[in-house]
Amino acid sequence: MSVSLLGGWFPVVLEVLAAGVLVAAVGWRDRRWRRRMPWLAGGAGLVTLVAAYPGAKVVGLTDPLPFVVWLWFGVGVGALIVLGVGWRSARWWRRGAGVLAVGLAGVVCANGINQFVGYYPTIDSAVNDWTDTPLPGQVSMSGLAHAAGTTKMPPAGRLVAVDIPATYSHFDHRQELVYLPPIWFVRSAHRQALPAVELIGGERGGPGDWVRLGNAVQVSDAYAHRHHGFAPILVFVDATHRFDNDTECVNGPRGNSADHLDEDIPRYVEKTFGASTNPRQWAVAGFSMGGTCALDLVVEHPDVFDHFVDISGDLAPYTTTPAASLHDLYGGDVALEKANEPLLVMRAHGKYHGVNGLFLTSTEELRHQHEAEELSKAGAKVGIWSRVEISPGTHVWQFAAPAFASAYPWLANQLVLPQHEGSHTKPA
Repeated sequence: MSVSLLGGWFPVVLEVLAAGVLVAAVGWRDRRWRRRMPWLAGGAGLVTLVAAYPGAKVVGLTDPLPFVVWLWFGVGVGALIVLGVGWRSARWWRRGAGVLAVGLAGVVCANGINQFVGYYPTIDSAVNDWTDTPLPGQVSMSGLAHAAGTTKMPPAGRLVAVDIPATYSHFDHRQELVYLPPIWFVRSAHRQALPAVELIGGERGGPGDWVRLGNAVQVSDAYAHRHHGFAPILVFVDATHRFDNDTECVNGPRGNSADHLDEDIPRYVEKTFGASTNPRQWAVAGFSMGGTCALDLVVEHPDVFDHFVDISGDLAPYTTTPAASLHDLYGGDVALEKANEPLLVMRAHGKYHGVNGLFLTSTEELRHQHEAEELSKAGAKVGIWSRVEISPGTHVWQFAAPAFASAYPWLANQLVLPQHEGSHTKPA
């Protein structure tokens, strides 16, 4: 079950098997059948072209998919056409091969998309997600209450699923997750309130992505092991409600996502888990859409969050086109759109105090690099310290996870309240 879906032997075997079964399904048959083959292939090609160009935009695909994905999409369409046209003349085993060819081509095509985005690295990660398997270290709220208040520090933190009331936002969301570091479980009259970080994933995903794919719990446990059990509370949030609801963390027709993130969640975590109420001890980190959200939430709500880690985020909240973004995210309200564009927000706000962050992009993301530099320079003009870091990789979780791991010590350091609150220092 730990077999890789992103490389190695398994994807190759799938492709070879799919191609072999397709050949068996098509067969040589008679002369009339052979004369039909160019027309069948042409039909499959035409359907693929329509799907790849206008079709992709219709379903909201903004990034061009690799050629191999469309190749296997075309193979699947071709197998389906062969199955339909040749059903009556085919033997039973050839019909079975046709059905299997369609299924295998679909699997190979889907895994091609998976390889492009890096969402499921292994078979078990996919199965665990589909079956809602509890995440490693996850406990229930009742189990959490039983473990709290001990005099002996546990070796690792715990992950608990929470149903956070949408009291202020009325945003319909899925169950979210909270990571509590080892020190949280130790009874102490002198322990200060712990800092907290909200982690936001991409537009198509869920709260568990930063746990399954971003390795955030392992990173935090490793940090806690080196710092006597101390680490921030991590909140794995739901900013989208469902897989295909790209909110970009703004309030609008797709729900009051921003209010959920800056009102519902901080108040719940502060009350339920005793997190700090000081904005200098709250941060937002995110990847892709989550990166855009991280910066946007901090510059719009410095009274709630003072630090950000923006991994491969955009210049501003964006869906497919400027016109679509205005319609989808803001219902056509231009003023609301401008109120969520970081460059305009920073300019209108003026001087910030104690706000800082990191922009992390990969070597293959040239547009994100330029946008990160633009945002960083704009932030510097209004007192926001930031740094742009570029590392090898592309726009996938396999880049985001190590990027977050490298930024985590810096972020945790910023969340430790200085001796004198007014002496918030520039990061090294």
